[in-house]
Amino acid sequence: MIKPAFEFDPETRRELGHKVIDIIDDYYSSLRTRAVQPPFEARKIQSAQDCYTPLPETGAEAASIIDELCQRFLRDGFHTASANYFGLMNPAPTYAAVLAELLVAAFNPQLASLARSELASQIERETLRWIGESIGWAIHEGTFTTGGSEANYTAILLALAAKSPSYTRSGIAAFAQRPIFYASSEAHHSLDKGVIICGAGLESLRRIPVDGSARMQIEHLENAIQSDLEAGLLPCCLIGTAGTTNSGAIDDLVALSQVCKKYGMWYHVDGAYGLAAIFSLRHRMLLEGLETADSIAIDPHKWLAMPFSVGAVLTSHTGMIEGLFDVEAPYLPKCAEVQVKDNFRLGMQWSRRMNSLKLWLTLRIHGRQAYEELIDRHVQLGREFAAWVEKSEVFELVMQPELAIINLSVRLPGATEAEVEKANSLIVDKIVRAGKFWLSITRVNRRNVIRTMIINYLSERRHMQEFQATLVAAAKEILAAVAR
Repeated sequence: MIKPAFEFDPETRRELGHKVIDIIDDYYSSLRTRAVQPPFEARKIQSAQDCYTPLPETGAEAASIIDELCQRFLRDGFHTASANYFGLMNPAPTYAAVLAELLVAAFNPQLASLARSELASQIERETLRWIGESIGWAIHEGTFTTGGSEANYTAILLALAAKSPSYTRSGIAAFAQRPIFYASSEAHHSLDKGVIICGAGLESLRRIPVDGSARMQIEHLENAIQSDLEAGLLPCCLIGTAGTTNSGAIDDLVALSQVCKKYGMWYHVDGAYGLAAIFSLRHRMLLEGLETADSIAIDPHKWLAMPFSVGAVLTSHTGMIEGLFDVEAPYLPKCAEVQVKDNFRLGMQWSRRMNSLKLWLTLRIHGRQAYEELIDRHVQLGREFAAWVEKSEVFELVMQPELAIINLSVRLPGATEAEVEKANSLIVDKIVRAGKFWLSITRVNRRNVIRTMIINYLSERRHMQEFQATLVAAAKEILAAVAR
């Protein structure tokens, strides 16, 4: 019998599997103290040609290749899983989720056809039901996506189909008037892509100004809607944000719901980040009005500590998603005895991996209360950090945080906006180049800010205190240089 080229014997499989698990275990043990990246001065900058390895014609010893790869990741990698990472929405994945990803890769369920993925589909539906019930929906349907962007794209399509049932066949030509979408100036850039993909175009998206707390201003929203009506346009969809990327701001979801009812618009809430608060009995009140949405997006690879990638879109209108994506595929096996639709009829993707298992397994092993503890602790750490900024002689708080993103800026009395922006950037650059911590610069309501986010379940008060000391030291060095 000829042995397939890719087959290992059982002893080698166990040896390699144990090696990888041991490396991952050591890595997880290091995350509370690991630097996010090597210091810039210690990096070996390689040209594209230097990094090139010719295509291997023959194989090599598996254990040595795995060792080499993992050592490169450990030595040269960017470690978003570090407890010292206060940057974007990239948390340390739960270990349960890592194991789930290993199982998904090994069993490789194909979720396009129910006949080939009945168990995987059942687990996915159960996970969606947990999310829907936590929102407060007794009836709902949904699908897992690659992330929040795909979830938002799907919601935009749902809004168009709700406004004109012939949209799925005729596209934008189904509308005699241009459909218009509304979101805050702080809402995610995936909405720009969404209106392009759906065929409406960027001119159909209205970016509404925000107030001092980075929330959409209702008065400006209604003025925009009235202007569009007078121009013969069709208000179609309002997108509220539950936790903006820049500041974690949450729009007034109740007020937005009332506007939608008044003008007959589809109401979508992009909760890619902040929707995780539904798992906290203490903080879910920050999302008051969420249950009135027609659709929601959630991105578990943000605040729910999942590895990339996983998102989900849910709607309280059953049959809508199926009506949007229901196409025929005669080559796929049928499962007539089960009254559940094939997954390829419920989303943009065709061949689809089981992205739900990592969240399902984490919830089964740790339960909702583990997420409640995570969210409550992060919000508390964020408020403590904001209070520290308010008392600081070096920094000022730009606005009070709602979740666990804190916007601050260096204090430079009498300086121009450009000078403050430069100082902020120099401070962040100095910290990032040192390697241990990572944070970012962004703009909130057109103002340059230093953005700090508490996203890692391993980050503790001691990490915050060391990070604060690092911030102050960097700021004083930069300000002293500016003064000279």
